[in-house]
Amino acid sequence: MVSDFFYPSIGGVEEHVYNLSQMLLALGHKVVVLTHAYGDCSGIRYVTHGLKVYYLPIKVCYNQCILPTAICQVPMLRAVLLREQVDVVHGHSAFSALAHEALMVGSLLGLKTVFTDHSLFGFADLSAALTNKLLEINLSMVNHAICVSHIGKENTVLRARVAKHRVSVIPNAVDTALFTPDPSQRPDNGVINIVVASRLVYRKGIDLLAGVIPRFKNTPNINFIIVGDGPKRDLLEEIREKTNMQDRVEILGAVEHAQVREVLVRGHIFVNTSLTEAYCMAIVEAASCGLQVVSTSVGGIPEVLPNSLILLTEPDIEAIYSAILVAIDRHRSIATTTPAANGHIPQKTDSDSRAKRKRRKKNATEVPSTSSASMSCTAPAAVPTVAVDNGSSSSNLEPVLCPHRCNELVETLYNWEDVAQRTVKVYERVMKERAFTLSELIYAVYQCGAWFLAFLVVGHFLLRLLEYWRPRIRIEVAHEPRPKRAL
Repeated sequence: MVSDFFYPSIGGVEEHVYNLSQMLLALGHKVVVLTHAYGDCSGIRYVTHGLKVYYLPIKVCYNQCILPTAICQVPMLRAVLLREQVDVVHGHSAFSALAHEALMVGSLLGLKTVFTDHSLFGFADLSAALTNKLLEINLSMVNHAICVSHIGKENTVLRARVAKHRVSVIPNAVDTALFTPDPSQRPDNGVINIVVASRLVYRKGIDLLAGVIPRFKNTPNINFIIVGDGPKRDLLEEIREKTNMQDRVEILGAVEHAQVREVLVRGHIFVNTSLTEAYCMAIVEAASCGLQVVSTSVGGIPEVLPNSLILLTEPDIEAIYSAILVAIDRHRSIATTTPAANGHIPQKTDSDSRAKRKRRKKNATEVPSTSSASMSCTAPAAVPTVAVDNGSSSSNLEPVLCPHRCNELVETLYNWEDVAQRTVKVYERVMKERAFTLSELIYAVYQCGAWFLAFLVVGHFLLRLLEYWRPRIRIEVAHEPRPKRAL
């Protein structure tokens, strides 16, 4: 597993790499993670369940990524890959320069390579065009690619010009045993907490969030809890000061992933304002904790959760504000409902409610069937993806899912064991393929652009020089208990 993004950094890619690695270890495979050093965290470290992590001594250039030199890290990457007797090099994130360099080195060494794309990109701006070109070049040397959503696959196939049969869709997952609801942590004085957890950067729509928060200045009993850090944090703090909402907007900054659940269970509503997203892990974790999710309908987000767990809206300040008001009204409509002894919210059984649900089902998309137990207190499908009028009457509101049933429903949809098993099938498929020859790699890169051939050729001759100077037979193999195969 190779990526610039790994713990102690916090994010969706970091969590994906960690959880997938843990599950592959549980399945009996050997997994080694390669990333760059994070401050004092450098060298070889062992984390939970003996997962071996190489924190390589490479300086960070920008936004937790190393400088994309293509060839400067070749000696170090070659030494690690040969020392660990790696069979498959699996890179993560199109933003990770380290992953791209490792994939190139792996291909030149005759190893099998897999790449997972976690993001969506446009085609219009210069940065996207450059990133797309680099991705096209790297995927031409990769055996197989994985995307986390179907819209992500379409985006990758278009911008990287890769054949569809070489791209698979394997979604992310969430540990529902870790992210469990606890309604007792919510305030019982009528206050509704709105939670936001993401990197505070432009593409996460923080500018939209900064426009939504002031609209609740004169709305009592509505508080915000914001988790995350980034360059847009100053903007949120400025908005908080200007609106005199210091006691209602809590900015926690970066929080360890193990503590995220403790923050989520304090909330009633989770808001995601992303401008682009292939798959949002945060909304799945929030739904698993029983929060009602309000999210922008961008990228692969509409694929992630059923309509009963999410309110989708356009990436517009007014639309997001209206959707949050709908979610608030839903919670207030059940505020008088007395929870059962086990914490579950009882389902309405009167004939009027059943008639209303039947009428709504005719005009809305039904939730995919899972099991009778998990659907016993679920709500019918939510309103369509449109801005909801602020003056909507309570008769048009959908009931909120019982927090514990939310957790059960998410568990039926996503789990890391399924993700790991599907990933292993991809590994088994690429292991049956023959390794790329040098002429095939040169031709594939030339088709993408002759200018990158210089880096490929230099990388090849550098590997030949290293083979002469330090043959692989002289590289000490890592002496550890070795399963049947290494990944």
